[in-house]
Amino acid sequence: MMKIPSVLLLLLAPMLASCFVRFMPEDCMDIHNQDKTLKSGVFTIYPFGPTSAVEVYCDMETDGGGWSVFQRRMDGTVNFYRPWNKYKYGFGRASGEYWLGLETIYAMTRRGTHELWVNMEDFNGYKVYARYSSFSIDAESDGYTLHVSGFTNGGAGDSLTPHNDRTFSTFDRGSNCAKLFLGGFWYANCHQANPNGVYRWGYDNTIYAVGVVWYTWKGYDYSLKGISFMIRPVK
Repeated sequence: MMKIPSVLLLLLAPMLASCFVRFMPEDCMDIHNQDKTLKSGVFTIYPFGPTSAVEVYCDMETDGGGWSVFQRRMDGTVNFYRPWNKYKYGFGRASGEYWLGLETIYAMTRRGTHELWVNMEDFNGYKVYARYSSFSIDAESDGYTLHVSGFTNGGAGDSLTPHNDRTFSTFDRGSNCAKLFLGGFWYANCHQANPNGVYRWGYDNTIYAVGVVWYTWKGYDYSLKGISFMIRPVK
């Protein structure tokens, strides 16, 4: 067998390496575009580059798929009354209840226009949604200010637009609303949406508006069974 000279191997090495570049998607849409047969589930993305692996739940079915879920409540197993740094970097597990992290959300939405889809479910199994054609947040130096617009009603009504242009708050930083309503969110004196509030089981008026609330659908005294926020780049 003919041996390839070592000098030739050195010359060929960069070319060979380029043939085996590791696929490092920045979001779920990158994964979806790579293989449109994939089902919804947990995947790894790299929003900041090769050293920034983050697990995320990807919704590959809703309206064509490619959605990156950054918030999900479903069973009350994760405590969402957390300090600033937890909301900054994320907590929980992508296979269950979790918050992806404000830094990751910022990294994703600064790369062009993104749309937002909010899925909701009550304890009778009824499902609705709210959709927004534009969603982004600013950097931490600007309080991760929320920018959201272009509402489309999927039965839930619009409880998020009142939070537009508000900075993020937790019990140890920002608005006192986080302490009053036991969550972390873009509060607006104080809220019409409280997706990161206390997980409760349906209607409960013992403590006002501290549950997982979407006011325009169920009011302040009903805590939802499930809610998830997910984004994807606008085509």
